[in-house]
Amino acid sequence: MLIIRPIRSSDFDALYQIAVESGHGFTSLPVNNELLQKKIARSEASFLKEVERPFDEGYLMVLEDTDTGDVVGTCALEAAVGMEDAFYHYRLGTEVYHSEQIHVRNEVETLTLCHDYTGAAELCTLFLRASYRRDNNGRMLSRSRFLFLAQHAARFGETVIAEMRGVSDESGHSPFYGWLQKHFLGIDFVEADYLSGLGQKAFMAEMMPRNPVYVCLLPEEAQKVIGEVHTNTRPAISLLQAEGFRCRGYVDIFDGGPTVECNLADIRSVRESRLLTVTIGEMPASDSCYILSNTKLADYRASSADLLVNDNDDKVILSPELAAGLLVSEGEQVRVLAM
Repeated sequence: MLIIRPIRSSDFDALYQIAVESGHGFTSLPVNNELLQKKIARSEASFLKEVERPFDEGYLMVLEDTDTGDVVGTCALEAAVGMEDAFYHYRLGTEVYHSEQIHVRNEVETLTLCHDYTGAAELCTLFLRASYRRDNNGRMLSRSRFLFLAQHAARFGETVIAEMRGVSDESGHSPFYGWLQKHFLGIDFVEADYLSGLGQKAFMAEMMPRNPVYVCLLPEEAQKVIGEVHTNTRPAISLLQAEGFRCRGYVDIFDGGPTVECNLADIRSVRESRLLTVTIGEMPASDSCYILSNTKLADYRASSADLLVNDNDDKVILSPELAAGLLVSEGEQVRVLAM
């Protein structure tokens, strides 16, 4: 059985291996022992914390194959970004130049450094090991976060964002970053991305261009990838678009990848998820697959199963094994979402 649960300190080795496998551009999991240990500790504290309003909490979860005990994936949610560390984006805009005298009108795209998403919740750190990228496991892992958001909405910002990985090659070279390295930062993309993942962001404020950047003045290869996603990220952005996420003109400051957003209450899976009361017994046959989770916080569990769910009934039958995996008892509630 595949179960999603909060990360714990004993998962460090598995998280380190996932950080290695995730490769360049996966900023939220740098290959750094101290940082990964801090991420685990911060997540453990966040799951236990009483929250009056979202601040700097981070909820990191893992996908465990209970048959082998292996951790085979991760997913995470940030409660409110930019509350302690600056959270930078480029905002795409337009400047208009018009002259009646010479009868010329030009519209020029600009990139302006901003902190507009401060306080937004964030979907992040989604990774599934290659051997498990089948049978809708990736979809389950990604969408399970919407059940957590629906159940614990008060712990998150009203706007939910996701930063999509931009275009880069196998060695980590980003066409968008090339001009920034040459004229401003002076360090390569991999190093800048790594420092950002470590939370060492002072160099951004010190070295990034402070005035709007005219897109037409960038190299053509940089212009072409603004707002484009990495090949491996296309399935992820398609899934989010189906949930109602849209790009509002914000892109990553290093690789130019788009950031998408949606109001938490408007996310399709948040709206369509349902709370059902558990009966434990023999599960009736069904060909309808659901993601389901308990309603707990520190003991949060989620999985997927073929369930018989009736639109006119608020009950669902779970097998003893599935109920045990989800840490639910007879009469407790689960939140369900059609896959």
